[in-house]
Amino acid sequence: LARPLPPPRHAPRRGRAAVTAKVDASSAAKEVAKGDEAGAGSADSSTSAMATRKENYSQWYLDVIAGGDLCESSPVKGCMIIRPNGMALWEIMREGLDKRIKRLGAKNVYFPLFIPQSFLSKEAEHVDGFAKECAVVTHHRLRAKPGEPGVLEPDPDAKLEDPLVVRPTSETVIWNTFGRWIQSYRDLPMLVNQWANVVRWEMRTRPFLRTSEFFWQEGHTAHATAEEALALSKKALDLYATFCEEHLSLPVVKGVKSPTERFAGAEETFTIEARMQNGWALQSGTSHFLGQNFARAFDVRYQKDNGDRELVWATSWGVSTRLIGALIMSHSDDTGLVLPPKVAPIQVVIVTIWRRNSEREAVEAYAAELQKRLLKIDVRVEVDNRDNMRPGAKYFEWERKGVPLRIEVGPRDVKQGRVVCARRVFESAGGEETARNDAKIGIDVNDAFEGAVESELGTIQNLLLTRAKERLESNICRGIAYEEMKNEVVESKGEGKFYLVPWKCDAVNEKQIKEDCKATIRCYPFEFQSECEGAKCFFSGEPATHMAIFARSY
Repeated sequence: LARPLPPPRHAPRRGRAAVTAKVDASSAAKEVAKGDEAGAGSADSSTSAMATRKENYSQWYLDVIAGGDLCESSPVKGCMIIRPNGMALWEIMREGLDKRIKRLGAKNVYFPLFIPQSFLSKEAEHVDGFAKECAVVTHHRLRAKPGEPGVLEPDPDAKLEDPLVVRPTSETVIWNTFGRWIQSYRDLPMLVNQWANVVRWEMRTRPFLRTSEFFWQEGHTAHATAEEALALSKKALDLYATFCEEHLSLPVVKGVKSPTERFAGAEETFTIEARMQNGWALQSGTSHFLGQNFARAFDVRYQKDNGDRELVWATSWGVSTRLIGALIMSHSDDTGLVLPPKVAPIQVVIVTIWRRNSEREAVEAYAAELQKRLLKIDVRVEVDNRDNMRPGAKYFEWERKGVPLRIEVGPRDVKQGRVVCARRVFESAGGEETARNDAKIGIDVNDAFEGAVESELGTIQNLLLTRAKERLESNICRGIAYEEMKNEVVESKGEGKFYLVPWKCDAVNEKQIKEDCKATIRCYPFEFQSECEGAKCFFSGEPATHMAIFARSY
């Protein structure tokens, strides 16, 4: 978003062979094969050309976002306008996460967008970590600039005594409040969650991955013991990992951050790291064990049952709209957006096809009845009755927007009581092909119709997860020397790996590796820590303290 999202680059549409459906009864397929003549309009069938992942991954990412109508650039540099399709995707994700967070025991709250600058100064590490990213409000009103009609300026008489920071994160304002809410052991544990927007002034931005303003949730908890707080922070991490796998079909690596990568003010930062299709890592969620740092800064104490007063122990944890970026780069292809059915704003699109106006009424009535049946079982479904576009152009548009399942309805389907379906992705020998007109299945419209559609959606969800797991597991590289890893990372052209290596925790060496090849420690993965016993650090040759995953990252 440092530059505007690209306008569509129009090019003649790739040719499509006549359809040979896997079922014989598809009037829809036959109508397309006759020359895409359905519909009364004469809309051009050309579509926006996209960069491919192989030729230009960064441009491909922007093209997928534009083609999927997810967001666009705004008049404010570094900020994005989230379009209806993008907002619907975030709302579905938010709803699924919110249910899990409430089951964890947290209750939703809302704190102000503005935080007194003096609050940030109370926790030294915290203010150092965020100072360069803070947007600050210094005046509470404007005035007309003397001698310059139509020009406004901050009113010198309206300067704030304590400037207000636009929320970069809410630990300070929440812990100031916890000091009033927590008095006794009976008030603990205290678990709250906030859905909000956040501002962190970024110099180099990328839609959904890194923007100056973004949406997120932030959980904050207070506990009587360190053990209880530590356990809760790990539960929150497990919640994120499970959500990513079950809803987003996104496998992740769970681990702990190195001290260098730790959240400002935390004693430990736990993370989930996802691998994108170009091999780069994306930090997709974090959970922090804050110790007593914020409780000490804001003097938050509780009275024990014996009358003694002690500082509480804290956690904070969050995920953001960055998960949308993870979805795009994990599943999408060179045709456009690919979405797992559980979070797709439109799970099923029904495309009506007719050649004559005399056929239109029956086809549209049939499609409306199918839509009604699917809505009753909470399938998000839309009917495309547009008569100014040919069927092939509609198909391509819905593929580009990531709709998991397309149902085609033509006059013969109405007579035979069935429909033809096309998945957005499908299993094949190559494993990555897009679902096109040569990969269709027939479904009878009987009492089992709804179950068949749900089964198709489940198959797509599982297929996306299987593919992503295979990509992750097959690209974890072990037993590599440092120089070999450095050369691979530097020379990598979209085939990056996760390098699992024995490592002695050392901030100076960590910085040196980042300068050498831009690879960073993504985490010390929980699953592999036993492997460092007796091993030598792959960089220094000293006894290893951890198994670490190095990778390029966003």
